[in-house]
Amino acid sequence: MRTPLRTTSLSVSVAALAVGLLTGPPPSGADPGPTRPTAVQAAPDRPLARAPRLRVRTVARGLEHPWDVQQATGGRVLVSERDRARISVVRDGQRRTLADLSRLVWVSGETGLLSLAVDAGSRTVWACHGARSGGRNEVRVTRWRADAAWRRLSQRRVVLAGLPASSGRHGGCRLLLEREGDGLLVGTGDAAVSTNPRDLDSLGGKVLRVHRRTGAPMADNPFASAVSPRRFVWTYGHRNVQGLAQRDDGSLWSVEHGSYRDDEVNLLVAGGDYGWNPGPGYDESVPMTDQSLPGVQQEAAWSSGDPTIATSGAAWVRGAQWGPLEGTLAVAALKGSEVLFMRFDATGELVSVVRPARLARLGRLRSVTSTRDGDLLLTTDNGTGDRVLRVSPR
Repeated sequence: MRTPLRTTSLSVSVAALAVGLLTGPPPSGADPGPTRPTAVQAAPDRPLARAPRLRVRTVARGLEHPWDVQQATGGRVLVSERDRARISVVRDGQRRTLADLSRLVWVSGETGLLSLAVDAGSRTVWACHGARSGGRNEVRVTRWRADAAWRRLSQRRVVLAGLPASSGRHGGCRLLLEREGDGLLVGTGDAAVSTNPRDLDSLGGKVLRVHRRTGAPMADNPFASAVSPRRFVWTYGHRNVQGLAQRDDGSLWSVEHGSYRDDEVNLLVAGGDYGWNPGPGYDESVPMTDQSLPGVQQEAAWSSGDPTIATSGAAWVRGAQWGPLEGTLAVAALKGSEVLFMRFDATGELVSVVRPARLARLGRLRSVTSTRDGDLLLTTDNGTGDRVLRVSPR
């Protein structure tokens, strides 16, 4: 895994950051890592070669605010529904309830049952969700084990607790299992509290990195030696993380909601500050990446500019069947009701964006997941009559 960085030189390449060629953790509270050499602000779309025709099939219907979809085994997929607090198993077009978590999950506004992560081989399921603890609201990550038939969950364990929550706004919480090792990444929202993103001892407005089984901070986290909550922090200065994805080169990427401006896709640098600071109060007119702040802020790899399209989940596209879209980052959009296929070069610079018209007629899109055979799974989030969709190149 990449080691933490500390440098003030702007000449260090982003490629080096992405593969972890630099070493040396910053002191606690430092502003590690260089800024990106070139900011990409609302870059214009530059078309690739003709994209393949796309086939869209319905995998499941009759859902309500499905937040995430992940593959299990034997052709099964798992789906979470935010407000119903229900995890379903879908197979051959048939849905059944794997777990009704309505007595466990606190639901309010944007917070409820959110992201899932699945280790199909060990039948382990992680979920990020709202919860009540000691009379207070919070967001937490919980782990279960499924039985061999994927009919029930048991052995519940809280992996990480204490993620801040207020009214339910900016609940965030996207999960990602690293492909190698035991790391679990947790993207969090700032709970609409202006001090959370840059307070290293708040778990809000962060990407966190913990051991997937124990919940302990990973040993190579930037602040792993701290005794305070900052030991869990991988990056900070985020507003409301909605997507996490790991590229084939091992680099980690996030997708995040802007205010009225600046949805972002970010290349994550260990210990990096991503520049959201809406205080005092909660002033959403400030830039998502505010370069007037002290220290060094990491510029976005892509920004929507003004207006936003409410980017959400993301997955890297794999398989030669995708033609010129292979190797792009597929990013779902809620307000924009589309999927953007973004190509970045080896250094993390934006090359092009493709917006297939076939995927712009489905309504609000929340999550996108890459299947083992290279297809994409999408969830719609229109409120009622929502679906899980499977997208295949023809």
